[in-house]
Amino acid sequence: MLNWDEYGKEEVNTADVVTATKPVIETPQAQAAEQQPTPAPVDTVAEIRSENVNIEEGSRAKIAREAIQNLDVAAGVEELDEMAGSRVQVDDKMMINCKADLNQLVPFKYDWAWQKYLDGSANHWMPQEINMTSDIVLWKSEDGLTEDERTIVKRNLGFFSTADSLVANNLVLALYRLITNPECRQYILRQSLEEAIHTHAYQYCIESLGMDEGEIFNMYREIPCVSRKAAWGLKYTQEISNPEFKTGTVETDKQLLKNLIAFYCVLEGIFFYCGFTQILSMGRRNKMTGTSEQFQYILRDESMHVNFGIDVINQIKIENPHLWDEEMKAEAAQMILEGTELEIMYARDTMPRGVLGMNAAMMEEYLKFIANRRLTQIGLEEEFKGVGNPFPWMSEIIDLRKEKNFFETRVTEYQVGGALNWE
Repeated sequence: MLNWDEYGKEEVNTADVVTATKPVIETPQAQAAEQQPTPAPVDTVAEIRSENVNIEEGSRAKIAREAIQNLDVAAGVEELDEMAGSRVQVDDKMMINCKADLNQLVPFKYDWAWQKYLDGSANHWMPQEINMTSDIVLWKSEDGLTEDERTIVKRNLGFFSTADSLVANNLVLALYRLITNPECRQYILRQSLEEAIHTHAYQYCIESLGMDEGEIFNMYREIPCVSRKAAWGLKYTQEISNPEFKTGTVETDKQLLKNLIAFYCVLEGIFFYCGFTQILSMGRRNKMTGTSEQFQYILRDESMHVNFGIDVINQIKIENPHLWDEEMKAEAAQMILEGTELEIMYARDTMPRGVLGMNAAMMEEYLKFIANRRLTQIGLEEEFKGVGNPFPWMSEIIDLRKEKNFFETRVTEYQVGGALNWE
């Protein structure tokens, strides 16, 4: 074992040790050698240092040294000063337009954001963990699924494979820069990874089932009910994804707030729910169980995303009450209701007939139920009176208040391509 105390010492050869155990035979030569003066020990470290000094440098190394010697740090120091170079206090932190040093993670102001980061990290998973064998057999069987069931699978994979990419782009290109709180940024980084994993999961399903990848990944441009949802979300990220966009005015702060509502309350909080319900209903009927399990993992992540986004929206409202005026309230409600209508249209397109124990009318009621939830979560009044949840079995799987009970279990047996073992 390497011991730094012995650095520079000559290594002892095993053969020398063996030889040393043999009887010593005195010879005139050996006696003469013993009489020779012992040479002074060599300072190996000093020798190495001396050698290093004499190493010939190339021109690039010389240029690099000269650049460091002439380095002007004024710009960097000025930027650090602008970020309040002193130690950050809790009260210095804000969700947007914060001038405190964003490199100082602690002390936490929003413990809930850090807890969500920890929870997301604890729930880490990869698509290859899920066995897709039964799905492949069923998909390739001529009488395994009805045509309506096949349409549902393809439509949902087509929308979701693109939707998570849109969300990831919005996080990386816009939100991370504009949310000025380090613990929230930490969760945004975690969410970005999860969006990549979700896109990977959809690709894994598409590849496993042998689908036409060009057809599926281009549905957001070729299928109207899919493209409408994608286009609706994109219009809310175009402005803030511009590198020149900055918050700090009422107008720009409202633009950021609208983006948060569009992506967290609508795109992830409404647009995903019809598809999740359909695929999970298949799993309940022992159909496409691998794909259904992928969606269960994704749902767990998306539920946390929605909760995080709603907390961010409400915190911005608390810190900037002037933004949440009657005009903004009306626009926020309009956005949620527009998203609900788009998802109802999607349900009608994917379910022209009753399938999997549900139909478009039942899905419409369910989506209105979800819309009421989103409205009340950001402090707005319900729009649809008297609606309920027509799918009570969904409450344990999808509803944000209860999904943790279903997914609290941890994977105890990891096997790539193998079945998961739940406690």
